[in-house]
Amino acid sequence: MYKIKIEGDFSSAHNLRGYKGKCEELHGHNWKVEVAVVSPKPDKIGMVMDFKCLKEKLYRLLEKLDHKYLNNIAYFKKVNPTSENIARYIYDNLKAQIRFLHSVTVWESDKASATYYAK
Repeated sequence: MYKIKIEGDFSSAHNLRGYKGKCEELHGHNWKVEVAVVSPKPDKIGMVMDFKCLKEKLYRLLEKLDHKYLNNIAYFKKVNPTSENIARYIYDNLKAQIRFLHSVTVWESDKASATYYAK
């Protein structure tokens, strides 16, 4: 198997509903996002996917999250904007565009991340 990864980032604010502690208050993060794509073999020119194309798809999606209050985005009005759910949101929004999408990891700090991938 081959795996390629890219990173992107965005800044946003959120608060966690139903959480007892500091994170229930409005706060922000400079999120880092890692997207991984896997394939059993590269294409005819030796690539799993063009990095440029993958970056464009991710960055287009992250623009919708950048400098936003995540709780006001329709999806997160019903789903708590945890790191886990942000990873799932990004994965679900990229899956239809990226054939061999493997996983999305969202870092809320240098020491804390959540990864989503489908079985």
